[in-house]
Amino acid sequence: MIKTIAKISLALTGTVLLSTSAFAQSSDWTRSVTNMFASKQTYPSTAQMRGEEGTAKVKVYIGADGAVQKAEIVSGSGSAILDKEALSVPTKVGKVPAPPAGPTTLTVPMTWKLA
Repeated sequence: MIKTIAKISLALTGTVLLSTSAFAQSSDWTRSVTNMFASKQTYPSTAQMRGEEGTAKVKVYIGADGAVQKAEIVSGSGSAILDKEALSVPTKVGKVPAPPAGPTTLTVPMTWKLA
């Protein structure tokens, strides 16, 4: 049996000045969104069989209502299969809780590693 690790993290891009309570809301929101993306990320079996690993960075545009508007690869993983999976994750999620500071852009690094 092959053990695999699929790891996702989320980074808020841009500079935003937040009060302490707004920062706490943003931190909670980021954690919630991170969990939503992580729950939808899979490790394609074809990539596993080929021994493909890597990290793709996806820029995700999120509207004020939390709808995922668009996603694009910022930095590829080196695997077309993993890049395709990375782009599919935001679509699978579709909508997240509304961002506390309005529309935002997130850069989401998604990592696949064979254990």
